[in-house]
Amino acid sequence: MTSSGTSGNGGTGERPLTARRWLPLAFLVAGLALFFALGGARYLDFAELSARSKELREFVELHPLAAPLVYLLGYVVFTACALPEGALLTMLGGYLFGPLLATALVLGGATVGATLLFLAARSSLGALLAAKAGPHLARLKAGFRANALSYLLFLRLVPVFPFWLVNLVPALLDVRLRTFVLATFVGIIPGTVVFALAGSGMAELIESGRRPALDDLLRPGVLLPLIALALLALVPVAYKALSARKR
Repeated sequence: MTSSGTSGNGGTGERPLTARRWLPLAFLVAGLALFFALGGARYLDFAELSARSKELREFVELHPLAAPLVYLLGYVVFTACALPEGALLTMLGGYLFGPLLATALVLGGATVGATLLFLAARSSLGALLAAKAGPHLARLKAGFRANALSYLLFLRLVPVFPFWLVNLVPALLDVRLRTFVLATFVGIIPGTVVFALAGSGMAELIESGRRPALDDLLRPGVLLPLIALALLALVPVAYKALSARKR
């Protein structure tokens, strides 16, 4: 039974480590290095985005179909390369496209990008960790996989854990692809809506160059409902544990 389950999950512990398995991760690392080498980091700066806000709005108005596609593809690359400032990019989407379209674009881009990073890490780091850790990792994998959806929803719903880290950990624990995709898509909806709505109303801040205080967005009135949702995702885990104790 364990063998079939591992095979269905990608079998990171059973397949030999080869150079080909490192290619996806190497490609993403190379893309990240190229991004910074070409000065892409300056476009993650709020002051730079503010200075170009008029150009960005004009591009969106002149290219109503191409602009959302460019943003979507950019978000995929941004997420797959584990770049920082995801909240800022989401707010920029809200500013340029409005909260509804921005939310849809971010959900699609972030889910696809996270999945690419997940698959790249699973093909390389997951295999390496499985080869080094032995039976200890197998037990950890089994425990996490038993409640993978609940755990991942919890990690996604609480906007405290780094997004890139939550993309990598499930890959190392051999989580099923469909579970990862579902938990990612559903789990980032509340936070995406919060930041997209904030972005749609921050025209004055962007045009004046004053960076928004992200701590203000995650005030108790916003953060506490997200934590409550995250705890709700753990209810099935608690129920299974109580049922097991009764038996």
